[in-house]
This record gives sequence, structure tokens and C-alpha cells, in this order.
Amino acid sequence: MKLLRFGDVGLEKPGLQLDNGTRIDASGFGMDWNHDFFADPGNLDRLQEWVGANAESAPVISDDTRLGSAVARPGKLICIGLNFSDHAAEAGMPVPDEPIVFFKATSAIVGPNDNVVIPRNSQKTDWEVELAFVVGKKASYVTEEEALDYVVGYVLHNDYSEREFQIERGGQWVKGKSCDTFAPLGPFVATSDEIKDPENLGMWLKVNGETKQDGNSNKLIFGIAHLVSYLSQFMTLEPGDVVSTGTPPGVGMGFDPPQYMKPGDVVELGIDGLGSSSQTAVACD
Repeated sequence: MKLLRFGDVGLEKPGLQLDNGTRIDASGFGMDWNHDFFADPGNLDRLQEWVGANAESAPVISDDTRLGSAVARPGKLICIGLNFSDHAAEAGMPVPDEPIVFFKATSAIVGPNDNVVIPRNSQKTDWEVELAFVVGKKASYVTEEEALDYVVGYVLHNDYSEREFQIERGGQWVKGKSCDTFAPLGPFVATSDEIKDPENLGMWLKVNGETKQDGNSNKLIFGIAHLVSYLSQFMTLEPGDVVSTGTPPGVGMGFDPPQYMKPGDVVELGIDGLGSSSQTAVACD
């Protein structure tokens, strides 16, 4: 299934994208796509039954309706840095011995096609197409062999970054990663059964129609099962948590000279099986 959320900011409702591309209002199911929904594995089966009984009668979501974040405010948004071998080479940095882990503030999460706001005093706002996964059940000290059982689905994420805030201002990366609007999620969460091989997905990103990133998740240094197991050694992963797995080469920082965003720029991105999104850059008020 493809789980989406739609409506005005703060008033989003749950919806679904059917196999034929039609989007329907799933409010009648009675739950949002949040921690409580993902915490009960039986909910997906019940939702499938609901779809079978209600798909034809449920209200259709018009194409011009705003989409919200595909996951209702997760408890954690965890990111992995330098996790593509070709991106590490682009950055001129060695392949890490262990996953580089950082957080983005959940207040950065927005809908997949919402504007991205360039922060005040920013000169180095950058893009990063990323494959993210959604945790489906509580995970603590999980083995790698069982790790994928804890993944409920996958979602497209643009891990926007302000490179000066991230790298040149001291402290942790979180300052350059957590600006408002810096985490568009969606258009939908594709449940795990929809994505047969998450580590062989084409990934792309364009700026003003020009391709900047053209990669594949087969270049992941640390795979998804490893990440679930690894993270669960240090923290409990909760249902609905989102983990973003890293970006292929082609980020603005990697060009010579670097290319950073300015108001009016249009960023489009997508991943095989996870749809596409588009954000227009605007200046901060």
C-alpha cells in the first residue's frame, strides 16, 4: 500500500494512493499514519480489508490538493551521513568505519511539495535526495538477520542542509540540518511489500530542470538491515520513527565551484517506486 496524508497544514488527513494512481481519503479507517498506527502490525491487514470494502466509495483526492508529510510527526528523524561510497569520494572524505549518525529536528518536516525556506543569513543551502525507511515496531538490540522485520515501509526524503551552519559554525551537524522546511517527506510511504529490493533503487534530483544527482541505493555503504541493527544498539527505535539513509553524489557542495540554492530555484527529486516531489525555494521572511 501507499500511505499518504493530505490537507492544509496542521489539518492533514490520512489517504491512500491506489495501484491505478488514484488517491482516496482514508479518514473512514479511523487512524492517522502515526506511532499508534504503526505500533500495531494488524492495522495494515485491517487497512487492506478497509480498502477492499471502501476504495470505490471513498472520496477521491483531487490532484491540486496539498500533500502533507507522509508520516504524522515521527518521534525521531535519524539521518546517516556519508553513506554512499561515491558521495564520500565526492566529499573527499574516507569511507566511515561505522555509520555517521545525526538527527534532524522533527519541526523541519513538511509536505513533499511545500516550499523550502532558505534560512536567514544562509549562503549555502544545499539539496540531498535520500531513501528513508519507517520503523514498524519497537526495536532494541535487534540482530541484523531479523532487522528488516522492523521496517514497515520506505519514503522519499530531501535532506536539505545549510552547509555553513552544518560545518563552519562548530558543534554538531544538527544546526545545519534542522531549519524549518528542511525535511519534506513523501509523497507517500510505500509499505515494504511494495519495494522488493530497497538497495537497488534509482535516485535522482534536478535543480531548475538540470540533473544534479543520478544515483542508486546499491551504493549504500551500510545497508538498511545493518542500520536498523546498529541504531538499535544505542537507542530504542519506535514505531513511526524515520531513518534517512544518505545521499548519492551531486550535492551542491560537491561542485567546483559549489552550487547553492537561491530564491526561485525549483528542486525536483524522486526514487524508483517512491514517487517524486518538488520544492520551490523562497527567502525567509
